[in-house]
Amino acid sequence: MEEEVKVGIWHHSPLHLFVPNTFYMVTASTLHKQRLFNTPEKLGILQDTLFEVMQACGWRLQAWALFSNHYHFIAQSPQDGVSLDRLIQHLHSQTARAINALDGTPGRKVWFQYWDTCLTYEKSYLARLNYVHYNPVKHGLVACAEQYPFCSAKWFKEHAPAELQKILADIPYDCVNVPDVDC
Repeated sequence: MEEEVKVGIWHHSPLHLFVPNTFYMVTASTLHKQRLFNTPEKLGILQDTLFEVMQACGWRLQAWALFSNHYHFIAQSPQDGVSLDRLIQHLHSQTARAINALDGTPGRKVWFQYWDTCLTYEKSYLARLNYVHYNPVKHGLVACAEQYPFCSAKWFKEHAPAELQKILADIPYDCVNVPDVDC
């Protein structure tokens, strides 16, 4: 007898689908929203590891914002390559081992879970890009997003084409529905 499989009903584990050559927004939080990445050194480890894992897995990072107890990023999946689940597994295991070594807490569970959204509409992508860039301002960490060192806002302002910056400036992001936590 064949069993019927129901998708998306287990609330402890969000459904993660992988679509090649597509943009994703990802949000993850630490276990119990603990502020484990609570120093510039630890945030630097998270940021460096994010860059390394993205490159190793063939993903193209578009935007990121990293905080003491959560992060957001937008990236484009490869046509052929590592799935989002595997990318996150690498990122979380490497960063957990690194900060646990710094804190002298081997084996401590660092990450809770992650949520992803497959971005298939341009306006959705642009709104979320803005959301990620301005997340440090939303959390009251800086007055200007470009001032926060663990976010892509400064890089975007320095490197993105002026036309894209102008388009993005007119895209609202305050109504974006993203799982987020307080910093």
